[in-house]
Amino acid sequence: MEKKTIAGLSIFEWQEKHRLLNKLVNMDEMFWLNPDYGTELDDTIVLADQVKSAEDRLERFADYIVEAFPETGPMHGIIESPLVEVPSMQENMEKSYKVVIPGKILLKCDSHLPISGSIKARGGIYEVLKRAEEIAMKHGGLKQTDDYGILASEAYKELFSNYSIAVGSTGNLGMSIGIISAKLGFRVTVHMSGDAKQWKKDKLTSLGVIVKEYDDDYSKAVEEGRLEASLDPHCHFIDDEDSIDLFLGYATAAGRLKNQLEDRSILVDADHPLFVYLPCGVGGGPGGITYGLKLAFGEHVHCFFAEPTHSPCMTLGLMTGLHDKVSVQEFGIDNKTEADGLAVGRPSGLVSRLMTSILSGSYTIEDQRLFELLRMMAEAEGHYLEPSALAGAYGPIHLLSHQTGREYLENHKLLEKMNKATHIIWATGGSMVPKDMMEQYLAKS
Repeated sequence: MEKKTIAGLSIFEWQEKHRLLNKLVNMDEMFWLNPDYGTELDDTIVLADQVKSAEDRLERFADYIVEAFPETGPMHGIIESPLVEVPSMQENMEKSYKVVIPGKILLKCDSHLPISGSIKARGGIYEVLKRAEEIAMKHGGLKQTDDYGILASEAYKELFSNYSIAVGSTGNLGMSIGIISAKLGFRVTVHMSGDAKQWKKDKLTSLGVIVKEYDDDYSKAVEEGRLEASLDPHCHFIDDEDSIDLFLGYATAAGRLKNQLEDRSILVDADHPLFVYLPCGVGGGPGGITYGLKLAFGEHVHCFFAEPTHSPCMTLGLMTGLHDKVSVQEFGIDNKTEADGLAVGRPSGLVSRLMTSILSGSYTIEDQRLFELLRMMAEAEGHYLEPSALAGAYGPIHLLSHQTGREYLENHKLLEKMNKATHIIWATGGSMVPKDMMEQYLAKS
């Protein structure tokens, strides 16, 4: 029988080459440091001024957002989430995992972003708004100096109804794109993988969104959606695997976070390091945020991706250097996880390559631990999150109790500065979870 090879090497040879690959293949928790971290930033694909353009576009749409979603009124149409301290959670984590966490832990509540209640409200909504602006300027007489509140009019809804939006999703991206696209008047199709929760499908269907379901995983949903959209010249396919616009929408979060930290008088500099822990699926959300954070804070911010032990696609792509040319299934990893937003077998090639020099590292977390942390966060702080959103909460534990994490701190001369450190757990979703589903999550802990 011919031995299976991946990029010319057998799985055994890959495991010999990368010692931590054994843990990935065995679906064990692990902590990986990026050996290429700190090399020159690749700014040939995404530029800082593109992030600024995305920020400006979201400002222009603020009047429309208030008109279409009155709940955003207090934020003047800016889709942003709170940054909150979680001292009781920090104390409980220290007791439960028998580790001292110096510095302060904050929770970035993208779980409570307006409109769609997840991190996808950033990139997903941004790309739809950009598409709407392009159509309105070309065919509806819109000018950048106009009050964009006029886009909520019946005339513009009728214009947008001639066009369609499509996306492949495990859940939350489809939710954000479905909600904003339907509100604008676009025809919308969301291609959803078998991992997507039923309540998310039901929500979209109730809004008039066409939901197409696949028994296969996320990559199949994207593939089918991309193919179908290519047959319709008026359809814009939002490609979670390869979209610069999605990436830019996520990247705008960094400048806003910087303002929130300044409002709290929290310093980020050589003596006050910032650590950010981001749940990762295909990579667009955490990748865009990481890119933006590096623009905002440079070497003083340290970003780590968190993935389920059964779906560590980004870690696998970066560790092997194969990026999107490899899937977890090729290494015998089943890609089955309760963290539906992270159930991705192949990473975004765009994001994986962009992260090569700016991501500090990544780690994996078991599903059962997600549920334990979910209950801990709910009981300690009253924040109810999706299981996937708790992946970031394990970051400080890994960093401070794992030998690999301590190596990172020592190598970057950070150990003596940890008392002045700030840790941010990026909570990616949860506020829209139905009560009965949340009770099921809590029961699983």
